[in-house]
Amino acid sequence: MKDIDHFIESLHNAPESNIFNPWWQRDELHDDYSNSPEIRRNHLKFYLQERLGKCRYLLVGEALGYQGGHFSGIAMTSERMLLGHLSDKGIRPEHIFTTIGPMRTSREDVRKDGFSEPTATIVWGHLLRAGIDPFSFTIWNALPWHPYQASKGMLSNRTPVEREFEAGLQCLQRLLKLMEPEKIVAVGEKSALQLEKLHIEFFKVRHPANGGAVKFRDQFTALM
Repeated sequence: MKDIDHFIESLHNAPESNIFNPWWQRDELHDDYSNSPEIRRNHLKFYLQERLGKCRYLLVGEALGYQGGHFSGIAMTSERMLLGHLSDKGIRPEHIFTTIGPMRTSREDVRKDGFSEPTATIVWGHLLRAGIDPFSFTIWNALPWHPYQASKGMLSNRTPVEREFEAGLQCLQRLLKLMEPEKIVAVGEKSALQLEKLHIEFFKVRHPANGGAVKFRDQFTALM
């Protein structure tokens, strides 16, 4: 627990730019609670704790998105998953963590049923259908925080710049030491480029976005 707490503390230092830090910042326009950052820290804490010592796969995406970790606090994981609204797709709240009850942090008048991230649904759905124990895989991002477009506000995404990726790489190194995964899987080209800098063995699969869902599923199945 102490190591996980220390890791989450280290996420405090996000680059200074159009970046939202969901664990240490409040989204003044869209968060429902004054303690939303604390809720998201708890989500991440117990998500990691329940996978500590049994991480077979670490999946590394590009960056946190506004439909996913911005409000859930967990990479490639949406509020709708936490709230049980994707149970019809085989993704249930207890697949994510069981120690505490999950909560939404976005206001209901922003998204009635909470935010849903297509990439998250594809990734979780495929891994669970493939019979992989949900507590044997951990999902993270090359940039752990949420980069947004200044002109569009918090409910937008953008590609991180190199100096932001460099800051994210330090967090990734700490996570690798913490979780000790058996296999590291880059989800997409951007995350693969960052993992190459660490000079470690990893596998690469297609990112599910922009028509890549079928290839992602095929490549991950072959990897298994």
